[in-house]
Amino acid sequence: MSVLTLRGAPPERLDLNGITPLALSLLSEAEAARLPVGTSRRGLTLGDCFAIRLDGSADLVIEGGHERLDRVGGGLSEGTIRVEGDVGQRLGEAMAGGELTVSGSAGPFAATAATGGRITIKGDAGEAAGGAIYAAKAGLDGATLVIEGEAGERLGDRMRRGLILANRAGRLTGARMIAGTIAALSVGDHPGYGMRRGTLLLGAHGTLTPTFVETGHHDLVYLRLLARSLSRLSPAHAELARRPLKRYSGDLATLAKGEIWAAA
Repeated sequence: MSVLTLRGAPPERLDLNGITPLALSLLSEAEAARLPVGTSRRGLTLGDCFAIRLDGSADLVIEGGHERLDRVGGGLSEGTIRVEGDVGQRLGEAMAGGELTVSGSAGPFAATAATGGRITIKGDAGEAAGGAIYAAKAGLDGATLVIEGEAGERLGDRMRRGLILANRAGRLTGARMIAGTIAALSVGDHPGYGMRRGTLLLGAHGTLTPTFVETGHHDLVYLRLLARSLSRLSPAHAELARRPLKRYSGDLATLAKGEIWAAA
């Protein structure tokens, strides 16, 4: 197991994109220490900010998190990364495989453009988790994102594929969704605003937009299969999929091929 230990609070935002077990396994500790991670003229390197211990394994632990650690796990394709503490924005950006776990909370745009693997946030997530960054065509694109705490507004904004689980989320959950599935025990107002396709599974929700139409109660094999799939990640979300549900179709202002399943 390789270990990066944060020496102290970073003096600036650090960009850890590409700092993965695979990349570090090809380097000596001295070479890894020279990797640039700073975002200003200081020219900070990995060795300036972290004590480094490498063993060439597929497991990496980052000890001592901080909200200034951006793009942690960016580009991860195999192996595991575990962060003991908080992280900044764009956690797991463009991740393609492997497993990324954060014991604390994450900033905005967690898991944006992630196409594979699983990202778990034990604490809270900032706005637009699983959402598209500015000018991007899509957000989460095939990965699995599990948020055990509370997610901010616009969870899964322009999500295209994959699965997002959250305990609670703010307003505009699933806004502009292209496809994929979001399951949350509670969300704020206007879930699914502007969604084209996709599925929202909600325990409780705020005000729905008038462009969603109730289509009744249904007992579908799809829901049973979804419950079975969710049981491996969260028993609470799996139980929600087994409860009596009402279905809403929308958003009628777009393609109207999305759906909201809400607890009856």
